[in-house]
Amino acid sequence: MSTNTYQIIAVDFDGTLCFSNWPELGEPNLPLIRYLLAQKRAGNKLILWTCRAGEALENAVSWCRDHQLEFDAVNDNLPEIIEKYGNNSRKITCDYYIDDKAILPDMLSA
Repeated sequence: MSTNTYQIIAVDFDGTLCFSNWPELGEPNLPLIRYLLAQKRAGNKLILWTCRAGEALENAVSWCRDHQLEFDAVNDNLPEIIEKYGNNSRKITCDYYIDDKAILPDMLSA
C-alpha cells in the first residue's frame, strides 16, 4: 500500500473497462466505470494499464474520455512515484490492479 493520502488504481482496458475483442472497441463495463469515476472524485489516482500501443492505445484513451474517464497516467507510473523512487520501474506502482486476467495467490493450489 502506498504512503500517499490517496490510493493508486491501475486498470486494464480490454476485457475489463471495455468488453472488446482487440483491436476493436466494444461495450463499456458501466459498473466499473462508475466505480472508477467515484474513486477519482474521492481524490484517488487512476492509471490505464494496457498492452495497447500506438493507434490502438490512442483509440482506447479516446474511448475512455468519451465515457468521462481521465487517467493520471497511461502505461506509466505517476510522476510523484518516479520522483519518490528515483526511477521509473517497468512495473506500475499502485495499490490495486483491476484486470480480467487477475488471480489471487491464495486461489492457487500447491
